[in-house]
Amino acid sequence: MSAAGTVLPAAGAGTAGALPAADGAGRERLARLMARGAAFLGAEIAVMGGAMSWVSERHLVSAISNAGGFGVIACGAMTPELLDAEIAATRALTERPFGVNLITMHPDLAELIAVCGRHGIGHVVLAGGLPPAGSLEAIKAIGAKLVCFAPALALARKLIRSGVDALVIEGMEAGGHIGPVSTSVLAQEMLPEIAGQLPVFVAGGIGRGEAIAGYLEMGAAGVQLGTRLVCATESIAHPNFKKAFIRASARDAVASVQVDPRLPVIPVRALRNAGTELFTAKQREVAARLDAGEIEMAEAQLQIEHYWAGALRRAVIDGDVEHGSLMAGQSVGMVRAEEPVADILAGLMAEAAVALSRRAADR
Repeated sequence: MSAAGTVLPAAGAGTAGALPAADGAGRERLARLMARGAAFLGAEIAVMGGAMSWVSERHLVSAISNAGGFGVIACGAMTPELLDAEIAATRALTERPFGVNLITMHPDLAELIAVCGRHGIGHVVLAGGLPPAGSLEAIKAIGAKLVCFAPALALARKLIRSGVDALVIEGMEAGGHIGPVSTSVLAQEMLPEIAGQLPVFVAGGIGRGEAIAGYLEMGAAGVQLGTRLVCATESIAHPNFKKAFIRASARDAVASVQVDPRLPVIPVRALRNAGTELFTAKQREVAARLDAGEIEMAEAQLQIEHYWAGALRRAVIDGDVEHGSLMAGQSVGMVRAEEPVADILAGLMAEAAVALSRRAADR
């Protein structure tokens, strides 16, 4: 453990065995840069696990926290009863802190927040838009810290004024639902403006420690990783799902196309397969029902979201990698093998420390 309180791998630790050893100065600098984010999370390293439906459950979440990072349960469409059971099961696997990601449009959001409160969850991540009226106050009332996503500087400032405790800025390289701006541009635009006000975690397209080091030096408190952890040994993702990730390149992770401008379809990045065309057909089907007056716009959006939830389950749990959804970020090309979470995180930290050592030597 460093003087800053952040545990780092020894030189050459983890999966980065061919890396030159980072000197003590590189490891100490990494610890200092991560100290704020690690303290905020109550973790050893400032690495949050991205909340991935069907993937970010008790086994992967606890493994991330046990390895020194900060696991986050993906609540998704879970009922309050299912979330209650999932939190309890995760607690049985780790004594370390972890968080829960809740979707702002969930009809039972208030009860889900209450479930988090009953379990003493210390961090709630809200995804999917601005916090609904009363949700911020409810999260603060249970004693939890609130983390929100900010895809634009104006929204970040609004969230800061509302009292959020930390932000995640996620670029279009990420897997799943994405925005229109790249991670590097968001980081350049937003970190200089807001990183001094609260912890900011950068996400989207991060696959190596050098990138982590770069964002930390720009002012990030830490990072969030999703795609890089899907093929962890502890991940329950189907072997077919993991094989698809290991074989894929960055160019295989493509964004979905919106076929009707009336449909509120947020682009989703996933590996190209037959399911990509099935989603296009689903959009046309929903648009036709909208035209016929069979459904309202709210129901149209719900049908699209339910489609993604079902398609993702088919791929992750059932292993149908042809017709299911293979949500993946562009960092998928850097996923080369199935490895324990501890080795993945140790390798990334070793790469980051080496990068910081080299930059210091060049100055």
